[in-house]
Amino acid sequence: MIASINPYSGEMLKEYSPISSKEISEKIINADKAFHLWKKTSFEERKKLMLNLSDVLLLHKEEHSKLITIEMGKLFIESGLEIEKCARMCKYYAEQAEEFLADEIIETDAEKSYISYEPIGVVLSVMPWNFPYWQVLRFAVPAMMAGNVCLLKHASNVPQCAIKIEELFIAAGFPSNVFQTLLIEASEVESIIANPFVKAVTLTGSEKAGSHVASVAGKHIKKSVLELGGSDPFIVFEDANIKVAVINAVKSRLGNDGQSCIAAKRFIVAEKVIDDFTQQLKEKFLQLKKGNPLDKETQIGVMAREDLAIELEKQMNESIAFGAKLVCGGRREKAFFEPTILANVKPGMPAFDEELFGPVAPIISFSTEAEAIALANNSSFGLGGSIWIGDKVKGMKLAAQVESGSVYVNTLMKSDQRLPFGGTKKSGYGRELGKHGIHEFVNVKSVMVN
Repeated sequence: MIASINPYSGEMLKEYSPISSKEISEKIINADKAFHLWKKTSFEERKKLMLNLSDVLLLHKEEHSKLITIEMGKLFIESGLEIEKCARMCKYYAEQAEEFLADEIIETDAEKSYISYEPIGVVLSVMPWNFPYWQVLRFAVPAMMAGNVCLLKHASNVPQCAIKIEELFIAAGFPSNVFQTLLIEASEVESIIANPFVKAVTLTGSEKAGSHVASVAGKHIKKSVLELGGSDPFIVFEDANIKVAVINAVKSRLGNDGQSCIAAKRFIVAEKVIDDFTQQLKEKFLQLKKGNPLDKETQIGVMAREDLAIELEKQMNESIAFGAKLVCGGRREKAFFEPTILANVKPGMPAFDEELFGPVAPIISFSTEAEAIALANNSSFGLGGSIWIGDKVKGMKLAAQVESGSVYVNTLMKSDQRLPFGGTKKSGYGRELGKHGIHEFVNVKSVMVN
């Protein structure tokens, strides 16, 4: 059974039986049939429907926000912001897709040469629970505006969100089967990728899951895009505005209860200001009000599942055993994990080497710029990062040395529909969002005419 459980109360909300292999095959066939009609629709028609989707999201924002919160524990106010962000992204691609996919004229010795961007067909998405609407729509919206159709295998702990997203497309007026949710177990993914009607797959999730999906896609010679983990450095130089850096450190580390791939995961701080930074961060952490994530006054809620909190506790305890110092927090109660600061963190500890997917902030000291960059790059991940510094020009030069898909200087690391998003190293490959994102699932065709 696929279960929807409220992580705050532990209440079983709903249970679903996975669909059968026969039903999966029927849905894939229906998706392929829908593609051959959908790809012929005009950009004007797609634009109208995508703007409808944006409106429907906002019209029922409270309902969607509550659903996100009760299924995976996100603060209600943050769930609302997620819905608003989805609506903005729908509007962005509705207005920009035609330009992004317009034929590109190339000067050659032929009478005419151009590049066209054509949809490829049915694309499978394997999506995580931490941003249950945003992660799905940031893939599906550009893919569908390009003329593709989508199948969704969502995380097993957010089945209600998965079902609701398909209903959203129907409510917005999209044709049947251009977006379908598959309530399936993870074991079914391999056979779906192998299906000849499925042309590509995208996954947002763990390194292990990404490696498996990529290997299956490679076996069947199909395009894959992976957005995996991150251990994003948050580098604070001694001339930074420490107060501003701390405010943003709290937002970056504790947003979504720390369960974000682009959350600041390693706070690399100049030794001359590390005590000040740590003290201010501790004060902010201790001021946060915990409680029911549906309560609008709650500032720190629960993690999405108790097993995730247990794993985080294990990583914290192992780091302490290796010499990390517990500054504050450290207590777990079921799925609740106190906002925690670990000082004296060094390479070789889980708090440095692994992704901490929860509200734990490891603090690492550096003495020189070169050491700061070396520590930032001493990771198997390369998704994002931020630099906090007084000299912005120097900050941009240092950003060029950080090995990651994104680096933000004196501003919070976040995904933005106008900018390509993705990583390097074991954070994955390919891009979502922006012009680059809509080009991931198209056939880039060269045409030469004499």
